[in-house]
Amino acid sequence: MVEDQETGRSAMRKATWHLIPVIALGYGTAYMDRVNIGFARLQMKDDLHFSNTIFGVGAGIFFVSYALCEIPSNLLLYRFGARRWLAAIMFTWGLLAMAMMFVRTPVEFYGMRFLLGMAEAGFFPGVLFYLTQWFPANLRARTISRFYVSLPLSAVFMGAVAGALLNLHGKLGLRGWQWLFLVEGLPAILLSSVFYKFLPDTPHEAPWLSPPERDWIEAQLHAESSAAPGSHATGVGAALGDIRVWLFGLTNLLMLGVNYAYTLPLPSILQDLTALNATLVGYIISGMGICGAIGMLLNAWLSERNGNPYLHMIVPSVLEASCLLVAAFVINPWIAVPGLVVMYFAHNAIQAPLLAVPSTFLKGKGAAAGLATINMIGILGGVIGPFLMDWARDLTGSYKNGLAVLALTMLAAAGVVAILHSLAQKTAPRLLSA
Repeated sequence: MVEDQETGRSAMRKATWHLIPVIALGYGTAYMDRVNIGFARLQMKDDLHFSNTIFGVGAGIFFVSYALCEIPSNLLLYRFGARRWLAAIMFTWGLLAMAMMFVRTPVEFYGMRFLLGMAEAGFFPGVLFYLTQWFPANLRARTISRFYVSLPLSAVFMGAVAGALLNLHGKLGLRGWQWLFLVEGLPAILLSSVFYKFLPDTPHEAPWLSPPERDWIEAQLHAESSAAPGSHATGVGAALGDIRVWLFGLTNLLMLGVNYAYTLPLPSILQDLTALNATLVGYIISGMGICGAIGMLLNAWLSERNGNPYLHMIVPSVLEASCLLVAAFVINPWIAVPGLVVMYFAHNAIQAPLLAVPSTFLKGKGAAAGLATINMIGILGGVIGPFLMDWARDLTGSYKNGLAVLALTMLAAAGVVAILHSLAQKTAPRLLSA
């Protein structure tokens, strides 16, 4: 028994160190290429004479194609393997992210954002499915937080370098926002070769695992899929017929709608509050990213420690709502900006338990389809949120009313999680120990 435990610890330690850093770099790059228009708009708006509404539509249209392509992309990953499919996704979106530098008209802006969403669609749900083939359910919240922490950390990097890239305005005949897209799209292309060469599809193919370690991982995952017959959705139809998939999708929709509604215009919101230049705004966003990373890792650890992931989604949701109200109704930037920082901490704290619980009742092909469905529904929030925020800005001249509405949305998300908690207690109490 002691030897078996040591084998398990060794297997998980090796899997974590060989897989998570590479995946984290990939997702951080994806998120940066998705939201860097928030910084680019500080110059593009005047250079190309785009309104806030145009940016809202362009931000949202990314998520339309993203949502449409998630399930097909994840099923193709299931068929062809993570290594080849994720590498192809990264190479394609990297080229498109760089090509954003050639945009001149609203139609071109919409078209490029649509193609970028299509290209990136399968990466995140594909990674979630991939991790279910390596890590037992009781370790997934912590594992997800370790790669997903690249989301707030990408804000640290983006905030630190965006101002410098925008300041290259005029170098080699390129505008600052063109430098931004050119430089920040390149890492995805470079990382695609790393994924293709070093990412094994299954534990059986990992050269850095010993045979006993491979056997331990496969035995753990097989035992989970065999436990509590009937409690797992293993096929596409079973997954799509599970009410929990749709409720988690709704929760994701509300939370991501709020997130993208304020993340994409965040540089402009901070400029409105503080009147600082792009470089200093970038430093504030970098600080927010560090706080978000701390929130994500800390809450994932606490969630696994006390065994109630639902509580660790509800409490940060209420905290985030409170901070949004502060940002909406407080004029003093010395209060409003710290409120936004705490809000970012709370939002990122929600993510690991939210993403970990569905993988405890979705297995096999059902996991590929179910996780993609949850993310597909959630990502539609990226269509709605940014458009409504920028439309409100054009209509009222301020983001204040939009932030207040986002607070109510987060309270609604907390309510849906409470329903999921009640379902878990009635039909699958074992999820509380996930």
